[in-house]
Amino acid sequence: MPEVRSGGPVPYVYVCTRMRYRKSKLIPKEDYYRMLNMSIPEITRIIEETQYKKEIDELSPFFHGADLLEHALSWNLAKEFQNVQQITPGVLKSFVRSYLRKWDIQNVLGILRGKAQGMKQGKIREVLVPAGELDRIFLDRLLKEDSPERILEALRGKSVYPVIAAGYAAALEKESFSDIENELYKDYYLDLLAVAGGGLKGGKQFLEFIVLDIDIMNIRNIFRLRRERLHQDARALMIPGGSFAPDEFQDLIDLEDDREFIDALKKKIKVRLKPLLLLLDEMGAGKSIREIEIDLIRIQLGQMELLTKLKPFSIHPILTYLEKKKYEIFNLRALARGKEAELPTDRIRGYLVI
Repeated sequence: MPEVRSGGPVPYVYVCTRMRYRKSKLIPKEDYYRMLNMSIPEITRIIEETQYKKEIDELSPFFHGADLLEHALSWNLAKEFQNVQQITPGVLKSFVRSYLRKWDIQNVLGILRGKAQGMKQGKIREVLVPAGELDRIFLDRLLKEDSPERILEALRGKSVYPVIAAGYAAALEKESFSDIENELYKDYYLDLLAVAGGGLKGGKQFLEFIVLDIDIMNIRNIFRLRRERLHQDARALMIPGGSFAPDEFQDLIDLEDDREFIDALKKKIKVRLKPLLLLLDEMGAGKSIREIEIDLIRIQLGQMELLTKLKPFSIHPILTYLEKKKYEIFNLRALARGKEAELPTDRIRGYLVI
């Protein structure tokens, strides 16, 4: 087996080849179509034949139905992300660790919101993925705290603490953590941009991924804010570092005519997002926000695949696999919870990224 402890061509080839192999083992779209017509026990048996067998077998004495799938999927995702960090060599490991810090934001906000809504610890734990700086032991400690103030104090010294502490009082007054969430993601992407621009080998390729991610997030927010028709200054909601300047972001939101908006967005989108150009007319023709978000995710994954083919021994194959693995979990959760809620098949299909 090639040595993977340092940088250089051999370990990069090794880890990127491993990621391509793992990506080939992800659930194909044909299986999702089959599972749409199955019950939860049938879906569980199907995925137990894949890489989720160990987690399902270990957790089946304690959980059943959709709860079993939720816990098994979260457990598998966290272990897979941690394993990828372990086998990733050199500076690529720094990029992966920085990227996975996004899960700290999701986990902490999930706990804060769950506690505010009076959810039980077990239900909150189902959706936690300890893949970032905050491990399972620490997240369990947060879950056991009996007040938001104690959770905040426990976060002291962690990377998310300054932003949460700064906006905590206002969040309690508004009974919403949305402003904190936005600031956490802005801080997260600024950190990623700093890592990518820090002079490390491969930073240019990492920057390509970050800018794509920022652009997709900003475009999604533009559609969402336009749909809400809130006439207010939205520039503070833009994630800096992508293709949009704050004034351009605001101008696109303020355009009243949908056709004018689509044309203006087309002019701003870079050529590398050509698939988005082709979809914009359709996206503006009465699609729901959920449908638009799914379209944007598919476009982003397609662009990541293109970057992987262009630069097969870089950070791109690693991040592409991690993103596709994330959406495999997303899809399986949507199937399980949709079946549990007895939603129509077409509605469940609309939530799948396939």
